[in-house]
Amino acid sequence: MCAEEGRKKRVPHTMSRMGDVLAGFHAAWEFESDSVLIRYERGIRTPRLFQALGERRVPFAALAGVTLTPGRRGTVVLRAAPRPGADPLMEAAAGQLKETCDPYRLVLPADRATLAEYYADELRARLTETGPADRHLVAAPEPPVRFKAYDGKASFDGTAVTFRWFWTGASSAKWKAGDQVFPVTGLSGVEWRSPEVFEGHLRLLHRDPAAAAAQPAQPDQDPAAVVFGLGYGAVHESLPFAAAVLAAVRAAAPAAADPAAVPAPRRDPADIAERIRHLGELHQAGLVTDEEFSVKKAQLLAEL
Repeated sequence: MCAEEGRKKRVPHTMSRMGDVLAGFHAAWEFESDSVLIRYERGIRTPRLFQALGERRVPFAALAGVTLTPGRRGTVVLRAAPRPGADPLMEAAAGQLKETCDPYRLVLPADRATLAEYYADELRARLTETGPADRHLVAAPEPPVRFKAYDGKASFDGTAVTFRWFWTGASSAKWKAGDQVFPVTGLSGVEWRSPEVFEGHLRLLHRDPAAAAAQPAQPDQDPAAVVFGLGYGAVHESLPFAAAVLAAVRAAAPAAADPAAVPAPRRDPADIAERIRHLGELHQAGLVTDEEFSVKKAQLLAEL
């Protein structure tokens, strides 16, 4: 018997029993018959993205591989690799997450390496697909979701994304275009650029080729995008938002062929009233001309 086999036989756990838990730093993996339930801690040292996610159920069918590698300072790292297209969160992240914020990464003390190796082997034995998934297999954060960007407030109710501009941060192009509402049936996807890099933003991608071609290259000039900045659009807020929108876009794709089947979203009357009040304040302050005030007010009233 080789040493490897000897180590495995000394491990009393088996994934054939539901509820086995492998606890590490910041997270614990609970193994079930067909999935892994990842529960994230809420401690002050836990990455804020993990705290925002809370927990995630990952079916074995969503995974392409599993690795176990040495970590830093007496640790080992167990990581599951999701299949391309299986997880809307990772699809939206597009490889931009820092290693410490990878939700599929579990860091354990080195003295648990044998146990981690056992679970890694057990997981590998249950993986049957490695190629791209034809649909999302991991659930996205549930709407409604919202966050503040530098130039506006983004909200998503499950059927449409709304961008409400801040007059102190939005470009003149966005302010003149007015607040925007985008039904998911009119979108083909999202473009998320981490707020931790230069020109971080969230851009909605139009399904209509003509509208997509007309989108400005710079996100600060694009009414279908909000830009991030220091203290705005943090990863733990904007990435789950992007994932929720992306999941809804994918789910609505078949219905998008028949726009008449989906009614256009209506704005909240209270929100319209608040926007008109704010517009009036800008008009009185001389920041909006009489003509701009009349046109924008008419546009807002038409959304009721």
